[in-house]
Amino acid sequence: MEQELKDRTKQFALRIMNLVDALPKTTSAIAIGRQIIRSGTSVGANYRAACRGRSKAEFISKLGIVAEEADETCFRLELIIEGNLLPESKVQPLLKEADELTAIFVSSIKTSQQNQKSKIRVQKS
Repeated sequence: MEQELKDRTKQFALRIMNLVDALPKTTSAIAIGRQIIRSGTSVGANYRAACRGRSKAEFISKLGIVAEEADETCFRLELIIEGNLLPESKVQPLLKEADELTAIFVSSIKTSQQNQKSKIRVQKS
């Protein structure tokens, strides 16, 4: 699963880069493009960092950053659609992927937190 998510987040970043290149050269599109390139590519970079975490707490903390970046990317994709910067049909598949990635990382955080609490309870017993 770890390698699958690394690959998936890298492909997501590449798709974001292509989307940004397709944006019009207006002031608002350029501003949104800079922001979404940062958040969209940092999903994969921060996920890789989370996988290298030195502890479960560090892993959970870094996954929180990944989830935030994925959610920020969702917001900016919504702005691209609602601001009519690109056709919805071009953006919607990326928005769906961003939503799915956000859900995966939020779920992973919750599972990791529960596992960590269970481990602490077992150690105290």
